[in-house]
Amino acid sequence: MLDVTVIEDPAAAESSLDPIRARLLAELAEPASAAMLAAKVGLARQKVNYHLKALERHGLIELFGERRKGSVTERLMRATAASYVISPLALPDVQPDPARFRDQLSARWLLAVAARLVRDVGALITGAAKARKRLATFALDGEVRFASAADRAAFVDELTRGVGALVRKYHSESAEGGREHRLVVALHPAVKAEAEADAAGARSAGEPTPAPSAAAEK
Repeated sequence: MLDVTVIEDPAAAESSLDPIRARLLAELAEPASAAMLAAKVGLARQKVNYHLKALERHGLIELFGERRKGSVTERLMRATAASYVISPLALPDVQPDPARFRDQLSARWLLAVAARLVRDVGALITGAAKARKRLATFALDGEVRFASAADRAAFVDELTRGVGALVRKYHSESAEGGREHRLVVALHPAVKAEAEADAAGARSAGEPTPAPSAAAEK
């Protein structure tokens, strides 16, 4: 089982977003049969089988093994990943395009850049898997607490100059056999655990999630 995988196919994305199938995917972090799942989610085994076939058809679950139970052979299924991310490729006609505008202080432009990151890395993972090659990537994640907005602005300025210097030092326009790499640096306010829980609760209850304040845009 993979830690995380990217869903690129629109039909697979639609299947994963069905509430019952999403619940089954979560339960299938551990191998289980249709009968075992039926008892957990409170559905008839036939209904669970119907949903499992759809998930399997889209590659979201896979056969883990089989076991005999009386005169019946049960199929044990397991999710193909512990978690899933839906790529913008699943909505090709409306996927965000950072090239349409560039505003480094816009939260929505940051979102477009992040969406492109999911799309591109997902495609690279798919290609590397088909070629049976390792994919060279790097990510840095951390938090910084600023004492003031002025300190944050100074940090951004120093970060921009430092990264720019590194790019100028190592970028080779005419390197034979060289390969371009995309560099993304993002800074945004950290989301508190309570806010995440409140948003998740609102979504599960079908309530609209409160919009961020204007101050959170920059």
